[in-house]
Amino acid sequence: MAVVEISIVPLGTGTTSLSPYVAACEKELRENSQGLKYELTAMGTIVEGDLDQILTLVRRLHEVPFRSGAKRVSTSIKIDDRRDKEGTIDQKIRSVEDKL
Repeated sequence: MAVVEISIVPLGTGTTSLSPYVAACEKELRENSQGLKYELTAMGTIVEGDLDQILTLVRRLHEVPFRSGAKRVSTSIKIDDRRDKEGTIDQKIRSVEDKL
């Protein structure tokens, strides 16, 4: 199972406000997450599940700001694809909290 952090930044929008674009991406995510677990954070979105499914979703999300008028979009993804054991969002947090 993969855990992927996604950050999508529209450029060339004429404003410094990103929340309308984030909201549009969140709406797309809610409608097309296909059972993937995800969490919106202040700096991006974290998704867990099958890597192929997530990458397909990332491609869909990357297009959202263009449909909302952005002239340029920068999308960053960070992938944690652990294959020796199941690494979920919750498990990763618990592992750190257990050490505190």
